[in-house]
Amino acid sequence: MPRSVRVRPEFISEVKSALPRNGYIRQTDLAEYLQISQSTISSFLNGRPVDYLNFREICRVLGLEWQDIADLTLESGKDIFPLSITSNTLNEEGKKISLPSFFIEYPSGQVPLNSPFYIKRSPMEERCYEHIQKPSSLIRIKAPRQMGKTSLLARIIDKSQSQGDCAVILDFQLATQQIFVNSDKFLRWFCASVSLALNIPNQVNDYWDLAEIVGSSMACKAYFEEYLLPTINRPLTLGLDEVDKVFEYPEIYRDFFGLLRALHEEGKRREIWQKLRLIIVHSTEVYVPLDINQSPFNVGLSVELHEFNYQQILELLQRHQLNWNETEVEQLIMLVGGHPFLVCLTLYHIANMNFTWAQILQDAMTSSSIYIEHLRRQSLILTQEPELASAMKDLIHNHAAKLSTVIKFKLHSMGLIKLQGDSVLLRCNLYRQYFENIL
Repeated sequence: MPRSVRVRPEFISEVKSALPRNGYIRQTDLAEYLQISQSTISSFLNGRPVDYLNFREICRVLGLEWQDIADLTLESGKDIFPLSITSNTLNEEGKKISLPSFFIEYPSGQVPLNSPFYIKRSPMEERCYEHIQKPSSLIRIKAPRQMGKTSLLARIIDKSQSQGDCAVILDFQLATQQIFVNSDKFLRWFCASVSLALNIPNQVNDYWDLAEIVGSSMACKAYFEEYLLPTINRPLTLGLDEVDKVFEYPEIYRDFFGLLRALHEEGKRREIWQKLRLIIVHSTEVYVPLDINQSPFNVGLSVELHEFNYQQILELLQRHQLNWNETEVEQLIMLVGGHPFLVCLTLYHIANMNFTWAQILQDAMTSSSIYIEHLRRQSLILTQEPELASAMKDLIHNHAAKLSTVIKFKLHSMGLIKLQGDSVLLRCNLYRQYFENIL
């Protein structure tokens, strides 16, 4: 399924009439109801491409069968922009990129493995590929949200699979609240989830009788040592995404992170544990108290993803076939910095001819802004955590505002601030201007 979908031309009149028929007099009324930008509604009604999930949600609210009206053929044209790499486009190694025509992807979540819009973070990325081949290796990837962690994780997993290893990803955001009742239930979920991802029978109950005697951590260790690793009979690369969620549960994080550290250390002594390679992905600094000898966050290869630099932004412009002058590039950096998601979102809309750069600049703080959905999501988090909102307000009006360690790390994990030594800075002018108006 393509990331972007548009209404077929013959149904445009019908979808426009569905707006007032369902009680929405203006496009902004529907946009406010769905909490998406008015520009997305306008694109939908006029047959321009919109994100697949937004397309389905708009159809649901308007009582339209999305399968009947969707154009899934991805034909060339003004709206869905067919981009082919030109002979003067170079990759990070300075080599010409030679790829068939492809379509510009909406920047949402993981960048596909074969995407020409993925920007490699050299030389750090190559070090990850080398490290994951080592017995009992451990890689820690840290960065704020929407900085490219999951995309890098997917590529390390792909590298591991290409060398013949079993490789799976567990996303801790998928664990329901009931999983975090206690350490015992969480570790059972952990074992069962790995079994499911490996497509092998779940035998957790057979091993959990041990838990009453030796504890859940030892039962989990036995499950891997006596069942999972011998069953697959080859190295297992285990990617643990969004482990920040575990930080909220003191009993669980002490047992779980202590277990991960113990399993990593076992690889130094026993051959069976050399087959386990771990990748731990998190959005914020580890502010929970952990014994240095029981923490997996001070061993292995540490990787921190930063914003795109000037040259990487130029590379993205070239891959989108946008010929910008120096002033326009500086304007972009002034507005959104090198924030990977915001930069890619901007270039997506311009390359797809949805908006001009002048229009995006003009509407950046309005309800028609291409950034409004992202900004509202950030605002919602601040609304739910008043301490964070208060800290943001202080930073906007006082550059030298003092923040507690936990508040600082939480704002950093959201991507709203940058940490430079002991200094705390707002990440970009887009955040400063938007939150100055609403906080």
